[in-house]
Parts: sequence; C-alpha cells; structure tokens
Amino acid sequence: MKLRLALVDDNPMDRLLAAEALEEVCPGCTLETYASGQAVLTHLRHAVTLPDVILLDINMPGLTGFDVLTALKADPRLNLIPVVMLTTSSAEADIAQAYTLHASSYVVKASTFSAFLEQVDAFLRYWKMNQRALP
Repeated sequence: MKLRLALVDDNPMDRLLAAEALEEVCPGCTLETYASGQAVLTHLRHAVTLPDVILLDINMPGLTGFDVLTALKADPRLNLIPVVMLTTSSAEADIAQAYTLHASSYVVKASTFSAFLEQVDAFLRYWKMNQRALP
C-alpha cells in the first residue's frame, strides 16, 4: 500500500532530511513538501488527490502549525486527514494545544539522523497498519 504524505516545515534542511529518511525507510511512499502553512492550505484546497497523513511543524513564520491545524479541521473536505505535529517543541502547552485542536499525534523531532530514521520507520509502520484498518 502506497502512503501519500505531506510535510509542512519552513526549514529547508528539515524538509530535505525528512525526504531522505522517507526514501530510505519507505521507497514506495510519496512525499510532497511545503515551506509554509499558506502553501499547503492553498494546494490542498484545490488538490484532486489528498495526502493520507500531514506532518506539520509548529513554529513557522506567517501561519503557525496551530493555525494550519485549525484551518484543516474547519474545512469539511480536509478535516479527516490525520495530522501529526512533527516539531522540536516538547513544551507541555504545545502538546496540549495540538491535541485540543485535534492533532492525531505529536512527535518531537529526534536530534540525530539515525534516531530520526527510527522515528520515521515507527511512524510509517503505525500509519500503514491503521490505513489498512480503515474502510
């Protein structure tokens, strides 16, 4: 089963690392990356094919990850897409806010590439298993 992911992160290095990690642990998966919250919202509102999961950074200029999450959950066409907050913030207030806004999961980015690979692998196994369980 081919998993379609969207990654929203203003940091070009983080987008590159995520793409490399995904290619290594899931070569059949597709990843679309966006440098801003506005870019992903504009794309998704007009997209024919939607991602299976959105990976969303919190700390971005312009629209924050929380702003994007709020907009996604308010849109009837987009609100069922699972959103995983993928961020460097381990602040309890951020975690609480993410779940209050209906994030599906919250992952604090690992500090090393090898640990990040393990996170991506675990994330993919989890979402592929749940994707098969959906009707």
